[in-house]
Amino acid sequence: MNNYEVILMFYPDAESERRVKQYERLKGIIADAGVIKSEDEWGTRKLAYEIEDYKEAFYVLVEFDAEPGVIKEFSRIASISDTVMRHMVVRVDE
Repeated sequence: MNNYEVILMFYPDAESERRVKQYERLKGIIADAGVIKSEDEWGTRKLAYEIEDYKEAFYVLVEFDAEPGVIKEFSRIASISDTVMRHMVVRVDE
């Protein structure tokens, strides 16, 4: 298994319930074939530049161990989600 970090940026106007539901779905993808080591909700923060006329986003950082195949499915689901503005998965060297 490899170590990864993912930063999720949710739309700030997404209902809290929808955001949590989508976040739980994404965590489930990781948990099915890996281990979540830590989660850190940063909350709403100002963006460096506007994205789709938004100046803020709700950030969540997740550190986890998983097989490389999990990343493809995770990114696919995050990309089609209507609550996720952006996401980035990075492999962390030990």
